[in-house]
Amino acid sequence: MKIDPDNKADLSAQIAEAIREEIMAGRLIVDERLPSEAELADHFAVSRPTVREALKRLAAQSLIRTARGAFGGAFVNRLNYPEAYGQHITTSTLLLSMNRVSFDVACEARYALERACTPLAAARRTPDTLATMRAEIHRQGQPGLTDESFCASDVTFHRALVDSADNPVLSYQLAGAVEAMQPLMNMITFTARSREAIVGFHTRIADALERHEADVAQAALSELEAYTLTLGRDVMAARARPRQPA
Repeated sequence: MKIDPDNKADLSAQIAEAIREEIMAGRLIVDERLPSEAELADHFAVSRPTVREALKRLAAQSLIRTARGAFGGAFVNRLNYPEAYGQHITTSTLLLSMNRVSFDVACEARYALERACTPLAAARRTPDTLATMRAEIHRQGQPGLTDESFCASDVTFHRALVDSADNPVLSYQLAGAVEAMQPLMNMITFTARSREAIVGFHTRIADALERHEADVAQAALSELEAYTLTLGRDVMAARARPRQPA
């Protein structure tokens, strides 16, 4: 593990990256204990606080865990999908918001990814995932539901669609698309869209998955994408128009 002491980049960031590379390459394995802070400080020729900061960075990425006591120290962590979901969603949300990804681009990506997992979802959907989708459809039809709650229900419905594929790698990859992109699109369009129309699309999708009809579910998703794009463009065009004086 090496760093460049002449590099102007933060030394703790360099150390964290060096250890991360060792973990990713498999040279540091799951549950292996890292050298002590003092040993790492000697190895990198830095202070212990600098090493401590590097370890905090790695812990924040869930790459290591720390334990106290005689048998304590820093250990290589075993990542699991549920923990990774939250980090992936946070990163995707920040990436979209900070780089101002356009509504059209986000919409295109999300629906393309959802359609890609639909054949697996149609083949593997379970009573539980179908029940979740049906419950959210029922919830979306309630007259007293707030806009924010409707948006949350929309996310839950589409997450259940993705989870129906029963593939944790797909679920992880699509978490950013469904839960990071969808709120962006929902908050732009929720005042303009027809809840009845959304419930109709969702019902068609759930019905198609229940009948194992992937092509029908994909067609409904394509129509939902077109509907969402039209609404989004109309809303943004209206916002861009100058207000008329009262």
